[in-house]
Order: sequence, then structure tokens, then C-alpha cells
Amino acid sequence: MSPMPKDERPRPIPSAGGARRAPSAREEIRLFTPREIYDHLDRFVIGQVAAKRAVATAAHQHLKRIEQRRLGRPTLLRKSNLLLMGPTGCGKTHIARKLAELLEVPFTVVDATEYTEAGYYGKDVEVMVAELLFKSGHSIDSTQRGIIFIDEVDKIARRSGSSRTGAGSRDIGGEGVQQALLKMLEGREIFVPLNVTQPWNKHDFVQVDTTDILFICAGTFSDLHQIQVDRLVGFGSAGRRMGSSRLRVKELIEFGMLAELLGRLPVQVQLEELTADELYRILTVPPDSLAREYREALLLDGVDLELSEGALRAVVEYSVEKKLGARSLRSILEEVLADVMFEAPEKRGERVSLDRKYALARLKRIDAGALRD
Repeated sequence: MSPMPKDERPRPIPSAGGARRAPSAREEIRLFTPREIYDHLDRFVIGQVAAKRAVATAAHQHLKRIEQRRLGRPTLLRKSNLLLMGPTGCGKTHIARKLAELLEVPFTVVDATEYTEAGYYGKDVEVMVAELLFKSGHSIDSTQRGIIFIDEVDKIARRSGSSRTGAGSRDIGGEGVQQALLKMLEGREIFVPLNVTQPWNKHDFVQVDTTDILFICAGTFSDLHQIQVDRLVGFGSAGRRMGSSRLRVKELIEFGMLAELLGRLPVQVQLEELTADELYRILTVPPDSLAREYREALLLDGVDLELSEGALRAVVEYSVEKKLGARSLRSILEEVLADVMFEAPEKRGERVSLDRKYALARLKRIDAGALRD
């Protein structure tokens, strides 16, 4: 029998025994101050001042911890994993993405609902590290200092009474996933599949240390936020926003989150529902704002687009009225500008101005339910 070609042999798996390896010191890490991180986030993220300050401080502590470990110094600093809680469209994912851009580290967004307890059909939690490994170009050193954003973490809350609903006694997509996440959030050396599309393939695995991977979990916890809004009735309830009071750990545990999981997410950040003025600033102020983006897109067709303040205010009012959040602003603008963008190549050299009346006429045709879903 001819020997197997070298490039087709299964990759060797490093031994799991021995002491934990110190992170590689090959790549220098820039130690951003909390003020520098906050200023960068403030350029792109409108509102959420308290959340940006908390994330900036946690990221700074995370960088200091990595630096101390790479220098081989003993440190008492522990992981600063974050839990972002807030209504949909308030900027949770946006904050994490802009943080990763500043730190220049690999970043991946995963959906907690795709994962199941080990041994059941679905993704094992190790696959989220495999996706980060893929984003880093299969550089283990870069992967071990990356950021994993776990969205919809509230959807894996423990479901009480599952046996009565016919789901069986094991909560494989809820409590089982929370249990599986514990070891990764704390920091362990785990075996990660190299092939993201075939994670069940047991031939090609590498060992990755999650000690210096920053995990940012996020969820709407919509039921709890609704309780906050409904808690005050009569006088004093007018104008109350979702997320305006802090969720307590006890409430999160009663919601179905494991106390052990919350203990591994020490930085718990509450985000508030965005106001109409903040949504308007999101449309106009950031360097990558939607108003600038659509103006540039039409300039490429030779059309000078002018969106009046009244038209943009109409878009914002529609989003607030339907409780769609910032995430829906792009979809709403797409509907408002649909005809303009279709006819743009035929109007090269022209100037197109859209006023509030035009925007309101287009908004009447939008199905808010479709945008929310």
C-alpha cells in the first residue's frame, strides 16, 4: 500500500495535557485607553453614552489582561465578557462591530439559537470559535485575541415546563447551550473544527485557547423590558422608554438564564430605546450615515440627491411609531427611494430633491409588519 500523500494526512491534534500555554507575543497589541475607545465608538454610535463608556472600560481591561499574559507576568485580572441588554435596533451589534474595527481583531457574529447541546443535531458551541478562526485566515494567534458576538442569547433561556409541552425533559437548545458555553466563556483549551461547513468531520481539528477571546453576548429580553414599561401606570408612566431602568440579576435568573452563565458575564450593560432625535442623528451625523451612503450611491449614477430634513424626520417618525428601531431605517429609506434609485441612470446630471410630502406618500405603502419580521 502506497503511503498517504503528506498534504492529505489528517492534521495532528496538539496534546491537551500540560500547563496552559501563554499567548504568543509575536504581534504587538496597542493598549487603547478607555477615552480613545469611547471617542471612536462615539463617532459611529449615536446615543447610549453609558453603554459606550462601560464597553470602553471593559475593552481596556481586556487589553491590559492580554498584555500582561503575553509578557509572562502573573495577573489577577479576569475576563471582561459583556452582556448587552436592550430593545431591538438600539445598537448592540453596531457597538461590538465598531469595537472590533478599532482593536483590529477578528470578529464574528453568531446566533445563539443555531446551537444545541453536544450530541444533538445542530451546531456545537465550538463551531463559533471555528467561524472566528475562519475570519482570521486560520491564524490561531489572531483567533485567540478575537471577539465573538453571540446574538439572541435571551432565546436560549431555560424553558420551564418543557415536558408538559411535549419537548421532553431535556432543554437541548436552551439550558443545554448555556451549560456548553460555560467552559468557553471562562477560558479553556478546546478542540475546534477547521471545516466550518462540516463541523461534524472529526479529522481536522486544532486546539484553541479561549482565555483571551472576548465574548459579547446580547439579547433583547423583550418580556422583561415590557414589564419595565408596564410597571408604572397612571401618573408618571407617560414617556417611559424601554430599558430606562436596570435589569437585576435576579430578574435575569427568573427569566431563565443560568446564574453560572451570568457570573461569566461580569460586565452587564443596559441599552435604552433610541429617541426620535437620536434616530435622526443616526441618519445624518456618523461618517457612514445612511443619508451620506445613499447620496454617494446616486452620485455614482450622476444624480445629485438632496434629502430634506422634513423627509428624514418623516422616516424617523415612522420608525418610532411602529417601534422598529434603528435597524429598520435602511429598509424604510429603501422604500422611500425605490423609484429614485430605479430611474437614477436615466437622470444623469440632474438634481433630485425629496421633501416631507413625497416621503409621507411613500411611507403609506410600507408594510410595517414585514419590516419588523
